[in-house]
Amino acid sequence: MKLLNKIVVITGVSRGIGNALVHQFLDKGCVVGGMGIRDPNIDNPNFTFYKTDIRNSDNVIRSFSSFYDSNASGIDILVNNAGLGYFGKVEEYSNEQIAEMFETNVYGTLYTCKEAVPSMKKAGAGHIINIASTAALEGYPEVSVYCATKHAVKAISESMYKELREYGVKVTCVYPGSVKTDFFRNVDSIQPHDYMLMPNDVATMIVQTTEMPDNFHQVNLEVRPLQPKGPKK
Repeated sequence: MKLLNKIVVITGVSRGIGNALVHQFLDKGCVVGGMGIRDPNIDNPNFTFYKTDIRNSDNVIRSFSSFYDSNASGIDILVNNAGLGYFGKVEEYSNEQIAEMFETNVYGTLYTCKEAVPSMKKAGAGHIINIASTAALEGYPEVSVYCATKHAVKAISESMYKELREYGVKVTCVYPGSVKTDFFRNVDSIQPHDYMLMPNDVATMIVQTTEMPDNFHQVNLEVRPLQPKGPKK
């Protein structure tokens, strides 16, 4: 896909991978709609922020309606980046934490896809990027609920790609390992460090994926730090 003038929606744009994606797509000449709770205050005529709680379907519908009012041609790329996780033993999670993770990571992904897919099917083209995690590929101790939500994102993505490929719409699921972001703000035992993946590097991979030829479909992208604990001494 040639990215110049393409219409992109990204969720979770205030920081980290989502914020890096906004800047990289804008640099490619795209028109970008950012959805999230906190306004990243990006000063660019091709960027519009839509305050959105993706856990709330009415919020998502309202934001997409406003987006389509300004972009009547539809949407070319959707990146589901928003997500969160809490760490802890399964019996220690509060019901509120469990609900928040499922509502953000799973329901939010489904709500945005429901709003984007009809436009893409009508156009006969489009690309949906769902950012999962290596936690979607295996279970880890003390992140059981987060792993469950990301396994769900993997399943949603695999089903959607098979549903939509005949319409010319791509669906790619991304599985990053640990990334140097504030994802670990709820975890006292882990501090972000420079041996983690960098948000800008993950964003670059995603943007490059959307630039591949129309008949080239990268279904799954797994990426991990080469030396997550640093060089062996």
